[in-house]
Amino acid sequence: MIEVYTDEYFMREALKEAEIALEEGEVPVGAVIVANKKIIARAHNQTERLNDSTAHAEMMAMTSASNHLGSKYLTDCTLYVTLEPCVMCIGGSYWAQLAKIIYGASDPKRGYQRLSDEVAHPKTKVQSGLMAKESQALIDVFFEKIRQKR
Repeated sequence: MIEVYTDEYFMREALKEAEIALEEGEVPVGAVIVANKKIIARAHNQTERLNDSTAHAEMMAMTSASNHLGSKYLTDCTLYVTLEPCVMCIGGSYWAQLAKIIYGASDPKRGYQRLSDEVAHPKTKVQSGLMAKESQALIDVFFEKIRQKR
């Protein structure tokens, strides 16, 4: 039996969100939240559009997923995100008690692991590096565009 809804499938969906962010002039980070092999939330960075420094893809997706489920807890959900979550986003995931986080590219400057990999909820499984090259390529394009504008 061929499984259609794999981790790669859902990360590709998160990458689509990151591409939307790039088109909108946002740092290209995308996220989807999955429950029972179904996407229940999708989001991308909107800090510029909303003039809100907390409007990261992960935070927006967790809010949407919580609204969808009618619960602040996301204990049966997986977050797929194209970039390693920052401290704020991993903190939000802690309170939401996500079952799993799968991210693409590492963020050595602002990612949560520069503090500690123990800031995630103890029950949350974290997997890194899925489609990291594709995720990093979008980040590189964004920052290259910024450098060209200077």
